[in-house]
Amino acid sequence: MTPRPIRLYHPGPRLLAAALLATLIPSPGAAMDTEIRIDDSAQKALAITIYNEDLALVKDLRALTLAQGENRVAWRGVSVQIRPETALLSETSGKLPVRVLEQNFDFDLLTPQSLLKKYVGRRVQVIRANDAGERTLEDATVLAANDGLVLRFADRIETQVVGHLAYPDVPADLRDQPTLVLHLDAQAAGEGAFELSYLTSGLSWEADYVADLAPGGAVMDLNGWVTLTNASGIPYRKALVQLVAGEVNRVQDRMPPPATRAMVAAAPAEAMPQEETLDQYHLYTLPRPTDIGNNQTKQVALLAAPRVPVVRELVVRGQSYSYRAQSGDGWTKLPVASMLSFANKDGSLGIPLPKGVVRVYSKDSRGNAQFLGEDEIDHTPKGETVKLKLGESFDVTARRKQTSFKKLSGTSAYNYAFEAGFETELKNARAEAVKVKVLEELPGDWTMVKASQPHTKESSSLASWVLEVPAEGAVTLTWLAQVRF
Repeated sequence: MTPRPIRLYHPGPRLLAAALLATLIPSPGAAMDTEIRIDDSAQKALAITIYNEDLALVKDLRALTLAQGENRVAWRGVSVQIRPETALLSETSGKLPVRVLEQNFDFDLLTPQSLLKKYVGRRVQVIRANDAGERTLEDATVLAANDGLVLRFADRIETQVVGHLAYPDVPADLRDQPTLVLHLDAQAAGEGAFELSYLTSGLSWEADYVADLAPGGAVMDLNGWVTLTNASGIPYRKALVQLVAGEVNRVQDRMPPPATRAMVAAAPAEAMPQEETLDQYHLYTLPRPTDIGNNQTKQVALLAAPRVPVVRELVVRGQSYSYRAQSGDGWTKLPVASMLSFANKDGSLGIPLPKGVVRVYSKDSRGNAQFLGEDEIDHTPKGETVKLKLGESFDVTARRKQTSFKKLSGTSAYNYAFEAGFETELKNARAEAVKVKVLEELPGDWTMVKASQPHTKESSSLASWVLEVPAEGAVTLTWLAQVRF
């Protein structure tokens, strides 16, 4: 039987996607008439505690009215990367006692492809138009929707279908956004304030610091920023944000860290985050609620410390392996590291510094800020010293060679004794004298037999010298050491 042509409001022929967007969308919740849908409009408060490594605790407070007995509640707008096993619902007012009988996380979202797959084995309608603009409508059964669409009509099977599909309804197990479905048992009817808390991936934070080095390099202005990253799949509006600094032990992640797409830099806040101790960690609370959009990186001010005293050093470091064998390689070039250090103490800073990257700038002769280098710091308690490597010196160079080597005693790897001599040459092409710190790593039980300048024993395996290298000149350091294993 040939289908009777009818006129439809739907525009011209198109495959799959165009039809789905235009013809499906029944009223929300039509498939679950007894379900209570609760979305952001019922939200009374939102708080997020964000940890360093792709983890956050979301606490979402919403008003909810229940009937006495069993209720099915669709809590819409949860994170796409929620860990459903961590979800906890509590009634905070104490007026409406409930029991949670069951909870399900529905993450099969409504898309043209997901809808088509749900209709495999079910009937749809195929709508076509001829050159005259007349529409025809024909019933068909979806046989497959994997690598392509396969439809069974009354008298044939077709692939590569011309036209578009119309669906009678949206399946109950497809959602337009991630939803936690809660099966609750209420002792009485009424309205309550319910807080849903859960852990989620897709939210993280880190600290970023900007240091402005003053002329002369004796002090710097240090500003810290909190960089928040949200790739959890949903935005968070007017949220109270708290940040935990420290390494929280976790079972191996189930989801990879997300990528970000957008960047928003907020203006420095007048009030800085409040810091407090939380068990073995430190907690920072932002001074006001903030919006964190999905796929967004946001920055808010963390600290501002003017005129922090700093120490600048040039450092050369030798390695311990050259004390174990004779070397015939001659001179070896060593990098001369440009170092900056400062004390995290009262009078300059004196607050716990979260792990992050410190970027250092200095103004040139024209007053323009220039980038000097960056380094990452670990979580730094109050009272500790922060050391940063900014780069390597261009004008100050170093080279080192082994000048002597002999075996003193031993027949195995555990009782050898060696004596080795070395020479390090430092050159300075600048117009002023500079000081260079030479660090030498020595293995085993070592003794400095002699040296051209007195050394300092920094640790059980480290000797150091501070040498002044004259302007456009050079200086040579020699030493002889014995090591026993």
